[in-house]
Amino acid sequence: MSTNALLIRSLRYGALVALVVAVVAGVIGYLVSGTPGVVGALVGTGVSAFFLGLTAISMLLAGRVVKGDASNPVYFAVVVGVVGLKFVVFLVLVLWLRGQDWLDLGVFGASVVAGVIGSLVADVVAFARTRIPHVGDVPLPGEERSKP
Repeated sequence: MSTNALLIRSLRYGALVALVVAVVAGVIGYLVSGTPGVVGALVGTGVSAFFLGLTAISMLLAGRVVKGDASNPVYFAVVVGVVGLKFVVFLVLVLWLRGQDWLDLGVFGASVVAGVIGSLVADVVAFARTRIPHVGDVPLPGEERSKP
């Protein structure tokens, strides 16, 4: 599938952004509330990177399952199923983390938001820099036009 290059580049850029967000948020978290701030920054960045990367990974795996046919309903079932699972797991995780003393929730939330925004920017940059060849139903020079 030709979109694999885009998804892989998106994962690479997203990992780089997550590393930068983890370092910056970790330093800010330490300055704000010490160790719970660092933990909040690292957990928040890890959660955002994992859940956002899971979407691209599910698309790569779904593409392999259907052998590149993205119009196959199984492709959509895999991707939408992973999105639904991510939603439920994220809600359970956030509700569990809400009552933990070892975590600064403000730093956690800020690092999740920073990770999401950074990942979106990384996805846009990956999309802009990746060339995906595409030819529709246009006959190329030297080819005979097929009749419907």
